[in-house]
Amino acid sequence: MKEARLEEYKKIIDQKTSLRRSNLNPERPDANYLRTLDSSIKRNTTVIKKLKTINDEQKDGLMDELKSVNLSKFVSEAVSYICEAKLRSADIQAAVQVCSLLHQRYKDFSPCLIQGLLKVFFPGKSGDDLDADKNSRAMKKRSTLKLLIELYFVGIVEDASIFVNIIKDLTSAEHLKDREATQTNLSLLSAFARQGRFFVGLQSHGQEAYDEFFKELNVTADQKKFFKKALNSYYDAVAELLQSEHASLRLMEAENAKVLSAKGELSDENTASYEKLRKSFDQLLRGVSSLAEALDMQPPVMPDDGNTTRVTTGTDVSPSSGKESSALEPIWDDEDTKAFYESLPDLRAFVPAVLLGEVEPKSNEQHAKGREQSSESTSEQDTELHDNAQTSATEHQSEVKVDDGVKDSEDKDKDRGKEGEKEKSKEKDMDKKNEREKEKVRALDGASLDNLLQRLPGCVSRDLIDQLTVEFCYLNSKANRKKLVRALFNVNRTSLELLPYYSRLVATLSTCMKDVPSMLLSMLEEEFNFLINKKDQINIETKIKNIRFIGELCKFKMAPPALVFSCLKACLDDFSHHNIDVACNLLETCGRFLYRSPETTIRMANMLEILMRLKNVKNLDPRHSTLVENAYYLCKPPERSARISKVRPPLFQYIRKLLFSDLDKSSVEHVLRQLRKLPWAECQQYLLKCFLKVHKGKYSQVHLIALLTASLSRYHDDFAVAVVDEVLEEIRVGLELNDYGMQQRRLAHMRFLGELYSYKHIDSSVVFETLYLIIVFGHGTPEQDVLDPPEDCFRIRLIITLLQTCGHYFSKGSSKRKLDKFLLHFQRYIMSKGPLPLDIEFDIQDLFAEVRPNMSRYSSIEELNAALVELEENERSAPVEKAENERHSDNESQKGQPRDAASSANGQSATNGVEENGKDHEVADSESYSGSGSIDGRDEEEDILSEDKSNDGSDNEGDDEDDGIPVGSDEDENVEVRQKVMQVDLKEQEEFDRELKALLQESLESRKSEARSRLPLNMMVPMNVLEGSKDQRATESESGEETVDEEGGNFGSSKVRVKVLMKKGHKQQTKQMLIPADSSLVLSTKQQEAAELEEKQSIKRRILEYNEREEEELNGASQMGNWGQGASTTSSIRSGGRGSWDGSTRGGGRQRHHIAGSGGFYHSYGRRR
Repeated sequence: MKEARLEEYKKIIDQKTSLRRSNLNPERPDANYLRTLDSSIKRNTTVIKKLKTINDEQKDGLMDELKSVNLSKFVSEAVSYICEAKLRSADIQAAVQVCSLLHQRYKDFSPCLIQGLLKVFFPGKSGDDLDADKNSRAMKKRSTLKLLIELYFVGIVEDASIFVNIIKDLTSAEHLKDREATQTNLSLLSAFARQGRFFVGLQSHGQEAYDEFFKELNVTADQKKFFKKALNSYYDAVAELLQSEHASLRLMEAENAKVLSAKGELSDENTASYEKLRKSFDQLLRGVSSLAEALDMQPPVMPDDGNTTRVTTGTDVSPSSGKESSALEPIWDDEDTKAFYESLPDLRAFVPAVLLGEVEPKSNEQHAKGREQSSESTSEQDTELHDNAQTSATEHQSEVKVDDGVKDSEDKDKDRGKEGEKEKSKEKDMDKKNEREKEKVRALDGASLDNLLQRLPGCVSRDLIDQLTVEFCYLNSKANRKKLVRALFNVNRTSLELLPYYSRLVATLSTCMKDVPSMLLSMLEEEFNFLINKKDQINIETKIKNIRFIGELCKFKMAPPALVFSCLKACLDDFSHHNIDVACNLLETCGRFLYRSPETTIRMANMLEILMRLKNVKNLDPRHSTLVENAYYLCKPPERSARISKVRPPLFQYIRKLLFSDLDKSSVEHVLRQLRKLPWAECQQYLLKCFLKVHKGKYSQVHLIALLTASLSRYHDDFAVAVVDEVLEEIRVGLELNDYGMQQRRLAHMRFLGELYSYKHIDSSVVFETLYLIIVFGHGTPEQDVLDPPEDCFRIRLIITLLQTCGHYFSKGSSKRKLDKFLLHFQRYIMSKGPLPLDIEFDIQDLFAEVRPNMSRYSSIEELNAALVELEENERSAPVEKAENERHSDNESQKGQPRDAASSANGQSATNGVEENGKDHEVADSESYSGSGSIDGRDEEEDILSEDKSNDGSDNEGDDEDDGIPVGSDEDENVEVRQKVMQVDLKEQEEFDRELKALLQESLESRKSEARSRLPLNMMVPMNVLEGSKDQRATESESGEETVDEEGGNFGSSKVRVKVLMKKGHKQQTKQMLIPADSSLVLSTKQQEAAELEEKQSIKRRILEYNEREEEELNGASQMGNWGQGASTTSSIRSGGRGSWDGSTRGGGRQRHHIAGSGGFYHSYGRRR
């Protein structure tokens, strides 16, 4: 970039050098050559007029025309047009080249030009220029000064003393009294110092190589010294003026702060005077800073004005020190709100500049210039025709003969006239076509605009309103903008949610269409002034819509804060009826924004104090009083101390992350492994604390905490016991306190207790004791009305939660009878509550439908008491054996649990009743929201506890069982197990069969096309190979491709006959061959058979020993008269196959042993010795 700038600067210097040489030694043409050029008045007048509009585009054409005419007699006119030209900064170089051309052709051009340009700075005594616009006069001086400096550089102006006079006039101390003149002089001196750094003795950085060009300029050292001294002294003077004006500004701001604190607002006169002084100070500061930068000096630093208010200047104001706390608060509550109100889309990035109206001024100027040129050319043609006609008539009267040249010129003029007429007719036709096309486009635009306006009410998101804004830019016109503003203004009075999006649309369009917000604000302000005195109730919604629209526009900084404060003041002046609603809605919309904005915080605070004083003084109704308080505290929330976050050690934070963030079905094994790796001595107490905070996690993941508890119990028994104790303690504490704020926690603990039973970590007796504790705790005591009020049904909800979690497991044995009995007591507890709420009643119905669908619900307390008495009599009359069998209730009831992984591989380890019960559990669990069944996707979780569950029938460690009790001896024979019949839709079944068939066919086809893979190793021996002899011992060889069939008697000890399995096509064939007996294949096969035989004999010996010991124990028990023959062994051992011994023990628990033969399983129970 730096090299490119140097190259560009070099080109400019070279161009100036060549022009300077040509201008210092001009080769002017002689008079004879000038006479050959066109010197007619009309032609010269046309060319001279073009000097008034010199620009870079017309420069080449203008210079060609100047070379073709003789301006010897029109030099003064040309100079006057050049002096009147309104030159821009980009047109200066074009004007320099034009002046150089005229200087090189006409000797008296330069003196006239210098004299004409100096009149701009020294108008003389006529005073005509004083009546002109001051801004245009300042712009004219700036462009003239730049032109004079460039003319000096190229050698047209040779004397630098003219700049001495100009600078002396500009730096005069008399002009400092006039602020506007001071601003103009500052801009001129800054331009002179930047453009003519050589005059001041300054040197541009990186441009030292071009000093030779500046050395050729005739600027003496005295002149440079004068320029530098004049500019520095003037800078010091304006700096002092800036300091004094800043002091007066601070004084006025202090007075305004006093007025604001006393009255709450400033008068219009004070506001106008302050804004005028502030504007003057800002302009002076910019001018002084610009001059300091041009002179390579430090700009002046103003003292800090932190004690001023500056509440009326808009957005460029610093916050006041009186509200430091609010100034520290962010204006917006969150990043999304800030982005909505501040991050507006840039339309210039989405829409061409032509559609936004930014190129219209240039195009209009070009059209205007083209029309002026065409009108000038046509007028010139008309005047020429008219003059030629007159000359031809006079010549015809005076002379009879007409010159041929005159006739030719007349013919040419006539042809020109005809061509002009044809062009006019063509232009008219083109205009008509353009008008028709414009009418068609307008019709299409009108239809598109109507469609766009119909979509406005549906723009309820930021993306939709931004997209509609971009689409409107393609229909941009003044009429369409008016229609859009009218549509925005006429928004439905009840659609208050659309106002922020409409305001965003207006704010986005305001960057390129300045008239849209002004039109809308004027309409809203007029409507507010019209509605302020309307007291009819029908106008309240329109008033609220109007004031909220103004508030939203204020948050987008479209509506000035002064308008909002004037509306609020109008409502506070008559603080009654609708004005209270309007003021509160305004404060709710933009009050917080104005209170937190630094430039309006003091005024808004004063308004809020006035609002509260009016509320306390006036006797407002409760609705209005609540509205006022809400609006006040929304703008100015009460101060409160910051919340102190608890600091936890990194290890504790990691535990909370594992349990409350990472724990889910897929990560439960990972979490378990991580918990086992923790330093248990340090983390046990905190883990216990976190496990009890199940209410802080997801309710659907409570069962995962129970799973972790049951899994950790294998490694830390004391931890699992502590978890159960703490859960039971929390349940009791909840019953004692009966606090409403603890209800969520109590429900989670009940779910946790049920899940602990589901994972076989607690006994059913714990569940039933908890259930009875819930319905009887506190009854019969003086605190009964406090602990369990008659209208409080929360204990019912606790019981429902626990039974829905684990109640469907109590479907067999004594646990079934216990649950039936409890449900009767539960019905009596329900009746004691009186009429129940509908949600509680529906939950009870769902519970009974899930746990006991056939149980009848009693309608009177007498029937219920009779049923309880009958149940107790039946229990007393039951035989002693049934009471003893109750010890095994938990074991039998949990055999069919879907979470029990103790089912055998072939499904023969459980009775049919238990299997059906397991199916019933699955169906019931599918209807339960507790998610504790087998179809809940917990099969993966069962793997963690598979070792415990595969070896332990139940976790009822507290049951007193005898060692010899057989399976299935504790239940009545009349137990009925019902299974739900699943109704299958025939259409769905047919569709499933069809899709399955298609899937299998597709798989078959794909397998046909696959390359045939190599036959697997360790291939099984085909049956047809074993049909030959009964004494064959078939084993698999190490290679997996050969089967040894050894018959030592037939072939002797030296050779062994083997059969080799071969495949020909799709058929398997065998081929016999002989192998030496001392080969490695035969030896390894014999060793393998010997090892298997020894293992088989060892297993057989152990089983026989076990059976003998068991028979002795049973015989001893039979002699004592206790189930003698009923406890005989029921095992059957099948010989001839492989046997395996699987057994795992658990401290103090019962063992289940599996002896697996080739065709079945052997089951027996016993205690670990």
